[in-house]
Amino acid sequence: MNMFLRSIVIAGALVGTVTMTPAADAAGKYDGRGNADAGAPRAGGKWSRNKDKVQLGPRPYYLVDQMTEGRLKRKLQQCANRQFTKRKFSIAHRGAPLQFPEHTEEGYRAAARMGAGIIECDVSFTKDAELVCRHSQCDLHQTTNILETPLASTCEVGFRPAEFDANGNRIKSATAKCCTSGLTLAEFKSLKGKMDGRNTSATTVEEYMAGTSNWRTDLYSTGATLMSHKESIALFKQLGVEMTPELKGVDSAVGFGDSGLTLETYAAKMIQDYIDAGVSPKKVWPQSFGYEAIEYWLDEYPAYGRQAVFLDSPADALSGNTPPSVADFEALYDQGLRVIAVAMQNFVTLDANNNIVPSDYAKNAKAAGLKLIAWTTERSGRIVEDVLPGSGGYYRTTLDGLSNDGDIMTTIDVLARDVGLIGLFSDWPATTTYYANCMGKK
Repeated sequence: MNMFLRSIVIAGALVGTVTMTPAADAAGKYDGRGNADAGAPRAGGKWSRNKDKVQLGPRPYYLVDQMTEGRLKRKLQQCANRQFTKRKFSIAHRGAPLQFPEHTEEGYRAAARMGAGIIECDVSFTKDAELVCRHSQCDLHQTTNILETPLASTCEVGFRPAEFDANGNRIKSATAKCCTSGLTLAEFKSLKGKMDGRNTSATTVEEYMAGTSNWRTDLYSTGATLMSHKESIALFKQLGVEMTPELKGVDSAVGFGDSGLTLETYAAKMIQDYIDAGVSPKKVWPQSFGYEAIEYWLDEYPAYGRQAVFLDSPADALSGNTPPSVADFEALYDQGLRVIAVAMQNFVTLDANNNIVPSDYAKNAKAAGLKLIAWTTERSGRIVEDVLPGSGGYYRTTLDGLSNDGDIMTTIDVLARDVGLIGLFSDWPATTTYYANCMGKK
């Protein structure tokens, strides 16, 4: 098998009317029938409940206003007062982590309110073999409050402060390592979610936990609710969205621990949760970086494997080497794979005139008949002028020509229209929802 198809084991790491309300309102509650608060009280102080209503808040409009003048900007401006509906093109990446703690009930509800048609639960496991929503097996030290609780004693590596020389130069970074597999489900559920981040110059636990990027916010990091995989399924059914669980890799230093799971039973357990909950395979997009999991689902759960998403990690696409050929992608298609996803910078590049255009990787995958998904827009911070090449963030590695925040919309347009994505992960789904509605994406 071609190197780009190799299985990867990783240590850490896919409908209504708008009302203009602040982005903070995106965390509103839903009633037991899955209906969203409309965001504005009716006469008599009653809140209208209409499951088709979505609220985008001001950010998409701000991004459109920042765009360079031209046809695309005018087209997007013309959509400003239209009715907006939920779209599957808008995939919520871990919820809405631009402002809400990732993989929490509050973040998931925010994503649904912003019109995400598909929401992601990254799936890891506990010591008692229960599945939970967490980006990686060992990220609790930077995504939850575990270090300030008695459960800090369960961490593989307890908090170790940074060390500095006599001149104040850091000679050793602050570290910690806390894993879901070291906790029972009940212990995991006792924790609270916080914004992803850590301060590697910290000398205290409090400083270490205060590591949120300056382009995000801690305004809503006030004790967010962690969720099991089964709870996420129940919530997503209530919210009326489709689901894209990612079977996370197993930490090579920790393994499956005391869970008793194997790769096969782990992969099977994730799909079985959807079967037990009565979720149609048409509403599930199971993902994995490990191709062996994709093959397992195709063989053992073909109905769910039909929409399995192979998360490729092609370093060649960013290093200037030859990308996978059409024949390479056709080999995947012949094995039953229909959807491939990759970091968005692999799908685009800049031409000689500094225009964003599809990459050879994108062209070859599409020519082989594969459907394409990309991650993750709104995850690399602000776009500012006069930045050094390569300093625009990981998800803009191939796009050093971007100049302002409005280019976020320009990039989405190329990914949707020229590359031909069927879905785009976003840390703030309102942006992709706005674009999908305006341009007629499903």
